Amino acid sequence: MAVEAEAPSYKGFRFPAEVVSHAVWLYHRFPLSFREVEELLLVRGVVVSHEAIRQWCDRFGPQYASALRRRRPQAGDKWHLDEVFIKINGARHYLWRAVDQDGNVLDILVQSKRDAKAAKRFIAKLMKRQRQVPRVLVTDKCRSYGPAHRELMGSVEHRSHKGLNNRAENSHQPTRQRERAMKYFRSPGGAQKFLSAFSAISPHFRPRRHLMSAPEYRTEMQHRFTIWNQITGVPTAA
Repeated sequence: MAVEAEAPSYKGFRFPAEVVSHAVWLYHRFPLSFREVEELLLVRGVVVSHEAIRQWCDRFGPQYASALRRRRPQAGDKWHLDEVFIKINGARHYLWRAVDQDGNVLDILVQSKRDAKAAKRFIAKLMKRQRQVPRVLVTDKCRSYGPAHRELMGSVEHRSHKGLNNRAENSHQPTRQRERAMKYFRSPGGAQKFLSAFSAISPHFRPRRHLMSAPEYRTEMQHRFTIWNQITGVPTAA
């Protein structure tokens, strides 16, 4: 059962939770810049600078993401791991990502390498966050996973096959979309902080719509917005 956490404190902020949470939602849900979020708020009569929105996302994005993770059900027993390159200040880095068989993002890590040491660091971080090991570990043909698997998950079945890892590869698509919209990332730390929050907030508003009818989808989205209001401290309508 998920542990209920206190809503974030907005003490000292000029705008109420409704405005702050809406701005953070816009920025993480859609491929928008801070200036575009500023414009969308201005249409609704809210005059706030793009720099203030950046500060809101930097301050509250990780808090919202952490609260959403605590409410997620336990991860599935099949983990898919994959890595994809991203540009940071013009240099190539790698985004390591783990998802379960239902497509839920378990963890991400930005690293400069793609070797066995990097794979071991990511798997160790993943195990620490999940506090368990899977029944099956699925990866592509990258050889870096072999030593890390043998050292950290020797008892877990390891399936190494490119065709079996579409679940993890598909989960990179929203990140690619944001990367283009942001004109790439400026620092490894900034990329890690944003993508960590993004990997929790964005999927919360992306249910598997192709498996739902229109009424089912609307009901599910209403439920997810209710959860969002609860974890951001937005008062619900009576």
